[in-house]
Amino acid sequence: MSAPSPPPSVDRLVQLRAPAHWQAVEFLSDLHLQPGEPKTFDVWRAFLQRPVPERADALFILGDLFEVWVGDDVLEASASTDQTFWRTCAEALRHFSAQTPVYFMAGNRDFLLGTEGLRVCGMQGLSDPATFDFLGQQWLLSHGDALCLADTDYMRFREQVRQPAWQREFLARPLSERTAIARNLREQSEARKRSTAGDPSLWADVDITAARSALQAAQARTLIHGHTHRPAVHTLGDGLQRVVLSDWDAGATPPRAEVLRLDAQGLRRIPLPLS
Repeated sequence: MSAPSPPPSVDRLVQLRAPAHWQAVEFLSDLHLQPGEPKTFDVWRAFLQRPVPERADALFILGDLFEVWVGDDVLEASASTDQTFWRTCAEALRHFSAQTPVYFMAGNRDFLLGTEGLRVCGMQGLSDPATFDFLGQQWLLSHGDALCLADTDYMRFREQVRQPAWQREFLARPLSERTAIARNLREQSEARKRSTAGDPSLWADVDITAARSALQAAQARTLIHGHTHRPAVHTLGDGLQRVVLSDWDAGATPPRAEVLRLDAQGLRRIPLPLS
């Protein structure tokens, strides 16, 4: 199985230009879909099943669609609860993308989603970061984790696992072993969250200087990203800003599930029905 390429730096930006007929696009991130969170999955599937006239012209998924992705062969493995869940996700995406283009940018949980996984899901891969030319303006898109420079432990881990050699070695291991490793990493991550009482405001945030530099290099004014689970609009000075997407958790109190819509009216957060 081929490993996905590591994301490019800002000086090698992928540039995407919207077709002239596009009038609206939507962004989402950090759904962390997993078999143990059926409420979030149900909200997401209902979102994908909207009639075409209610949809935007394209959907951008900016990372962590899945809680974990240990290789595209999870879609081919013998039937189990987990494998059935991933195939159900892929089928829902494939039906949606048959009529509405879907662009996927890897996050820190699903960076091993490779060429075959994208094909089965009907998604087009988008490198991190990327610029998006739409409505006469350049928008900078990113998952956001590469800009959280204060999280030094994670940055070292990220540098390691985004190397093609590491990914080839990991993907060569048996699926059961990869799944066990991923489960252990998730448990460590949850333990770190518990140490901060699960409060995202105590987690490392995007570095302001890094965000400004990225925007200036991209000749963009607005950075749209996820990862931090802190939806907000931050003014960075000199007409620059970053817009943070919400994570999704339909089982939380209060529940969270929204998309960010961009059209001629600007950027708007749209909460999704949760019943």
